Amino acid sequence: MEAREASGTQPRTERADFQATADPALMEAADRTADVKLLDYKELYELWERQQWQTQELDFSRDREDWHQRISPEERFQRMYGLSSFFIGEQKVAEELGPIMRAAPTEDQKIFLCTQIADEARHVRFFERFYREVGVLEADGLSEMLAETSAHLNDNFGRLFDEMLAQRTARLSVEPEDTEALVEAVTLYHMVIEGMLALTGQHFIMDFNEREGTLPAFVEGFQKVARDEHRHVAFGSVFLREKAHQDERYKQAIQRTLEESLPVADGVLSPPWAEEDDFELFGYSLEETREFAGTCLMRRLKVIGLG
Repeated sequence: MEAREASGTQPRTERADFQATADPALMEAADRTADVKLLDYKELYELWERQQWQTQELDFSRDREDWHQRISPEERFQRMYGLSSFFIGEQKVAEELGPIMRAAPTEDQKIFLCTQIADEARHVRFFERFYREVGVLEADGLSEMLAETSAHLNDNFGRLFDEMLAQRTARLSVEPEDTEALVEAVTLYHMVIEGMLALTGQHFIMDFNEREGTLPAFVEGFQKVARDEHRHVAFGSVFLREKAHQDERYKQAIQRTLEESLPVADGVLSPPWAEEDDFELFGYSLEETREFAGTCLMRRLKVIGLG
């Protein structure tokens, strides 16, 4: 699954802490069979306890030097699309998780989703610390940072988060017993936003910085963010597998949500400054990015029962 192995680094998908999440995208066996072992909700909670980390332990002094002295203004501008997508994306999904958590049918599911809310809040603080201590923006307050960095996003980002995801969580807020709406929300959140967009972007951003030897503290923290995301996607995989086997209408809800959201998600992969599809971002073409994201999604769907 590694498009290119960063020089001198262990392939990320083979890291023991990543493998511990049992995210199907990390399993080559998922290319051949849907019968792979996933962690249950209690096991995912226990893994969360073992995989704790603190944003306050990161020292961004070298990253500040890299950002202002080693990275050119043009490259900083290009990097801002990926950074802004994650910073604002983490804040938005943290807001939308509450209705999903309250609609979860079992207590074990609710408890795990509470840990995910805590994770997403920590991810927001991670980006806030990076932006502030590296001096990425002129704004200093969290709300002001989010507003300033939003200028780097494209329209598809807003459609995916502010329309598609928000509509489903709004419905769950008033009808938490609507399991079909919950299946749609988990499909969009865990499979598309986290599973395809976030983890794909994280992979290429970390790989690029490792090859360039830049932003070491950011990479260290982002590795932990990615590990959290693999654990979240593992939850989505086991939940959707259960629902797809429980009732055909839930399988149809997964398929319907994917058909609606995947074209929009594909549009999120292209920064607003890219006029054609032959651009490179973080040293990779759009086609390479699509291939990586597609492989991850197909492995997860096969395990869920839709491959």
